[in-house]
Amino acid sequence: MEIRFSLLPDRRLGPSLKAAMIAAVILLPLVQCRSREAAAAGRQDAPKHLSARLFDSKFAFGRATFNAISSASDGNIYYVLSSAALETGGQVYRYSPATGEIRHLGDLTEVCGEKSLRAIPQGKSHVSFVEANGKLYFATHLAYYDIKGAKESKAAPPPGYRPYPGGHFLAYDLKSGRFEDLATAPFQEGIISMAMDTRRGRLYGLTWPTGYLLAYDLASRELRHTGPTDERGEAGEGAQFRAVCRSLVVDPRDGAAYLTTSQGDILRYRYEDNTLGPVPGVDLRKDYFGSYELASPGHMGYHWRQTAWYEPEGAIYGVHGNSGYLFRYLPLERRVEVVERITSEPSRRSGMYDMYYYGYLGLTLGPDGHKLYYLTGGPIPGAKALRKGVIGVRGEENLHLVTYHIPTGRYTDHGPVLVDGLRPTNVNSIAVGKDGSVYALANVSGRTDLIRIPSPDK
Repeated sequence: MEIRFSLLPDRRLGPSLKAAMIAAVILLPLVQCRSREAAAAGRQDAPKHLSARLFDSKFAFGRATFNAISSASDGNIYYVLSSAALETGGQVYRYSPATGEIRHLGDLTEVCGEKSLRAIPQGKSHVSFVEANGKLYFATHLAYYDIKGAKESKAAPPPGYRPYPGGHFLAYDLKSGRFEDLATAPFQEGIISMAMDTRRGRLYGLTWPTGYLLAYDLASRELRHTGPTDERGEAGEGAQFRAVCRSLVVDPRDGAAYLTTSQGDILRYRYEDNTLGPVPGVDLRKDYFGSYELASPGHMGYHWRQTAWYEPEGAIYGVHGNSGYLFRYLPLERRVEVVERITSEPSRRSGMYDMYYYGYLGLTLGPDGHKLYYLTGGPIPGAKALRKGVIGVRGEENLHLVTYHIPTGRYTDHGPVLVDGLRPTNVNSIAVGKDGSVYALANVSGRTDLIRIPSPDK
């Protein structure tokens, strides 16, 4: 609230009123200062941290996992643990909050029918599960790379191994427990992003490293693909390099699929006429998001990092990765609005970007359909920053759970998350159970596995 007073002479004011106004001007900064102190005290009185539990899925090869976790209608949490080993693919699991049981459901390479190929395996799933008609739909990706500086590339197969066969669209039947292999991505590329038009029965995927857009119709079993969506994607060299979008989203009203380019264009794909192109008159090139060398690896440029469809407004809510700004895109109005910076409270107060160059994928709508849950980073006082130009984070950070209630605009940082006093790292996944518990896949003391954060509202 802003209060303004005029100190110009005014004979209509009596001496008492003048004195009161002058006192207000003098005391107002003190009141504001006390208010800030009270707010700070309120923050200090909040819980110092959230205590999470680490589970043991008994998978020794687990490594950094992105997305690959969802809450299903049966109340269970489904997830995939990644593997970079040549002999072992990513593993699919189900956790039951009701019984506490973890059940191993399958090996991705075996599910794809490639166990005997002796090829680079299906090392992970890089997408969340989407539920429709009693099945969970998802896709596979490779986890065997060459890393040079800030750039990841497909690794050449070692002697005796075949090249990576390509990512698969898969379905898992919740009742029978059976997997179904639906389609394989062309050009021996993995599937790094996926969305589903559940009303029309269509899957959309984006391949890595080049960035071909895939469209698969469940009824006709037809698989389509476009050319690269942005230069040569992450397969490009020099001026042809561009980061590949990590999040696709479908407008359920007309079935259009949306993605972004590194330079901030919003692309729209229409299945009916198989067309892909930028939405005119709108983009994500916002000053708040920063400035980027688009042909340099190690960041996502002006891409949205993660998105969620919000039905009441007919809007796509997304977060820009490096800056941590939440925005909404209204497809019918072709308008982007910056909403709020939803990174952690320490990051907001410091004014700094988050530690992770790419930003965080752990954004999702909760069970009520109105509250966003976000797992993001927070600076640690005194922690040293790493040198630039490497894959990963700028330095050590805390993991924070932030919620944002869309109808009221209420932002809450629930504090850093610790597991037995240890900081979870490499967190780029999230699922929210029916009771509000938050699940993610994290590295804790060298082991990647499932963690559960108790509901912040209880």
